[in-house]
Amino acid sequence: MVNGGDTISLEDGLKAEARELGFVAVGIAPATDDPLRAERLHQWLDAGFHGDMGWMQDRADVRQGPQSMWPAATSVIALGMSYAPDIDPLAPVEMAREAKISVYAQGRDYHDVVKKALKKLARWLVEQRPGTELKVFVDTAPVMEKPLGEAAGIGWQGKHTNLVSRSHGNWLFLGAIYTTLELSPDAPHADRCGSCRACQDACPTDAFPEPYRLDARKCISYLTIEHKGPIPLEFREAIGNRIYGCDDCLAVCPWNKFAETAARHARLAPREDLLEPDLGELLALDDAAFRAKFSGSPIKRVGRDRFVRNCLIAAGNSGNAALLGQVEALAGDPDPVVAEAAEWALERLKSNTMG
Repeated sequence: MVNGGDTISLEDGLKAEARELGFVAVGIAPATDDPLRAERLHQWLDAGFHGDMGWMQDRADVRQGPQSMWPAATSVIALGMSYAPDIDPLAPVEMAREAKISVYAQGRDYHDVVKKALKKLARWLVEQRPGTELKVFVDTAPVMEKPLGEAAGIGWQGKHTNLVSRSHGNWLFLGAIYTTLELSPDAPHADRCGSCRACQDACPTDAFPEPYRLDARKCISYLTIEHKGPIPLEFREAIGNRIYGCDDCLAVCPWNKFAETAARHARLAPREDLLEPDLGELLALDDAAFRAKFSGSPIKRVGRDRFVRNCLIAAGNSGNAALLGQVEALAGDPDPVVAEAAEWALERLKSNTMG
């Protein structure tokens, strides 16, 4: 292909187009299944570390590699879009009144932003090579984006199990394109964690039984997002005022010092009202108000009941007696999980007040 009078490879043209579309990282890997990757997945599932995420178990054989999903695939294009935060996610907020939402969920739903860019890149590729077959993915299919990103050279899977980039830290939304095109692969990325264990030590619930292995059942992100029932008592105090996700293991990674907010996609900027949301306002949300407030947000997918459950845990940890009336009202909520969380929070707040 020709660009400005110079002949460039399809791979170089693809990477240039990806960056024009807002991706800060792009690499290519063979679509062949990796037996070691598959073995690690099955070991993780056999240990029960996936918790309630039965969909991971149900489609494990497809998830274990690109060709297990689509035998015709020849190459994988792995891509990363930055969502680097403006402020330190670990900066303290007024716990009695304010709640914490994970950085990734403070703005527009990344599924929409990343998928739109992926589709544009896919169309460009088909224009260059008519007849090309491809599939695009962003958390919507059994695809192991993180190990594929490592195989494609855009980063490595760190000890916290997330992808880490030398240029963008671990603030990357990942997407992938599977294609029948035979593209020249990039070299896999070497592990750069070394002896560092900052992410392991930072976890409030000790969710890492060993480096590179996460027990989701103990993870605050899992407990506040994926888990549908009552949050186990043993983790409630450690959750603090985190009402949707947790950034602790990501935020302490030393490689984040290279991440620049300027690299963040413009449509992924945080909403002002979600940076330090008022806990009292969130507790007052009914289903309609919840849907309206979180329209276009990834938070919407958990539903009002699960979200208010999380807010009640934060209320119980807040020590704020001004929330007693709202919490008491929610003890009669028709959802039993919400009602139970309210009873727990009520007991905690009353105990704190009496003490």
